[in-house]
Amino acid sequence: MKLYKESQEGESVQTGIQPRLTTVASWQWRGHEICYWVAEPEGAITAPPVVLLHGFGASAGHWRKNIAQLAQGRRVYALDWLGFGASAKPLLAYNLELWEQQLADFCLEVVGERVILVGNSIGALVGLMMSAHHTDLVCAAVLINCAGGLSHRPNELPPLVRPVMGAMQMILRIPGLAETFFEYARSRRNIRNTLKRVYVNHDAVSDELVELLYQPSTTPGAAKVFVSVLTADAGPAPEELLPEVRCPLLVLWGEKDPWTPIARGREFTRHAPRADFIPLAGLGHCPHDEDPEQVNNIILEWLTRPRNPSL
Repeated sequence: MKLYKESQEGESVQTGIQPRLTTVASWQWRGHEICYWVAEPEGAITAPPVVLLHGFGASAGHWRKNIAQLAQGRRVYALDWLGFGASAKPLLAYNLELWEQQLADFCLEVVGERVILVGNSIGALVGLMMSAHHTDLVCAAVLINCAGGLSHRPNELPPLVRPVMGAMQMILRIPGLAETFFEYARSRRNIRNTLKRVYVNHDAVSDELVELLYQPSTTPGAAKVFVSVLTADAGPAPEELLPEVRCPLLVLWGEKDPWTPIARGREFTRHAPRADFIPLAGLGHCPHDEDPEQVNNIILEWLTRPRNPSL
């Protein structure tokens, strides 16, 4: 199995700190190979494990600056969704419910105990679904710039943008045109330009990050996954899920995110008044990668608060 930096299953991966503690592993799910990273603490395990959940187009490697750093007294996993990263890319209908079931089974079969979920974007939305629907598996959740859906709902878009998004949906359903659009979207140049729109700190848009997103797009099946995801239903909205969540909830939001504006994040506190909401000044859609030290410290401090004694 190949992964970011050509890491092989069972080998350590470079995470910026204590790389020997982080390894690559695989798991068979519904006949498909699923890749994940796992970081072990240096000392004894004294706290529940964390599972890191990446967003659209990313992979476990998007947590390379967080996984070992969060492994303080706890085991930390970073999962590749089916269809992304080094996981299999079968031809099927992709949706949020599919990944929610993948995550539930991963927690049951691989982790084997209740978990703390930390997700970004689409990963945060799947984590929110898990927190609402699988209370027996989740003891806390951290949502970082949570997506509002797998795709944009027309009523959430500005009126002038709605016909553009509708046209793109039609293009993606036309064989030939869809593949052409994918080739454009996955080019290194376009990946870099897209990242610069959602990362405020352009120094964080490194060649390493571009390759992390580009390489999985070259594997068989990647184009069909791309089309399936972008033409899928939006799925449940956060405001439908938040009232069902009973576990401790931390919401982090980069204030400069152009994709999921912070106004949406502030709405979370209306639907989940007990949630802790922390705006992150000067950061965009992926704060955990743009300013990992700040985000890691916030998460670690939150997990050790007296109000969260079981975490």
